[in-house]
Amino acid sequence: MHADAPLVVAIDDGYQSYDQEEAILGAVGARFELRPCRRDPQRTLEAVRDATVVMVREGPLPRAAFDAMAQARAVIRYGIGVDNIDQVAARERRIAVANVPDYGTDEVATQTVALALAVTRHVRLHDAEVRAGRWSTGVLRPMLRLRGRTLGLVGYGRIARRTHEMLAGFGFSRTLVHDRQQSRLPASCEAADLDTLCREADLISLHVPLTPQTRHLIDARRIALMRPSAVLVNTARGGLVDLDALAEALGQGRLHGAGLDVLEHEPPDPSHPIFSLDNVVVTNHIGWYSEEALRDLQRKAAEEAARVLRGERPLHWLNPW
Repeated sequence: MHADAPLVVAIDDGYQSYDQEEAILGAVGARFELRPCRRDPQRTLEAVRDATVVMVREGPLPRAAFDAMAQARAVIRYGIGVDNIDQVAARERRIAVANVPDYGTDEVATQTVALALAVTRHVRLHDAEVRAGRWSTGVLRPMLRLRGRTLGLVGYGRIARRTHEMLAGFGFSRTLVHDRQQSRLPASCEAADLDTLCREADLISLHVPLTPQTRHLIDARRIALMRPSAVLVNTARGGLVDLDALAEALGQGRLHGAGLDVLEHEPPDPSHPIFSLDNVVVTNHIGWYSEEALRDLQRKAAEEAARVLRGERPLHWLNPW
């Protein structure tokens, strides 16, 4: 391909194949290059300098990175959350930021349900007992029936709606929803402010993006509102929860348990008190994944980059001007 062809650079590696990116971008006359930066600021500046489109996973793109982009027209996030991208700096430079919000919906909803059930049924605790050679050990911790209890959903976007569908068969008597767009709620849901939801829900599932306004949305005060029967599940963003406050409450038995696929610092400090608790199930930000979802994500991200290169508006443009 000609050296003057538009260049699309991916600054994070980790995918087994990039055949879709190469094919989709090649079809619009662009070159695709993988330039792994491993979150190194200097390598990032060098990698993005000559890119027309930058594709990113978890690597940070602060203002300095946008200042280094000599000819970039867009940044495409492989995924949903964009808290690693300085959208203000991008907008000032007229660099579009887009994401892929419509992949992995079933997968994250499934992970949410899996964590909720694992915590509610103390799967981790009983698995450890069997592996240690103990079988009929009696009741290790109380287990509570889900039927007749109250479900609380914080946010009601694609993933929350799919989670609601999956959990419907468990017989919750009420579903409380805290969402900015309360008007779109189905008749089976009750709109609720967040404090009320924390006070009344037995299973609380988080489905909102991380912004300055939502950081530590679930803090010590709101955790103190929760019932002793409450299970908190977070498959959205780790920064939504004050992990220190959550660990303290769980350690004191003030909550039934928690299921976490995301943490404020990833990878986390393994010495954090949360990891010493047996009423917590933690997974490694894998809720988005299935082989099908991975292929969907890469294809949709590449298609978004191709739109930009054709002079079209990004389908999921987050910082329009």
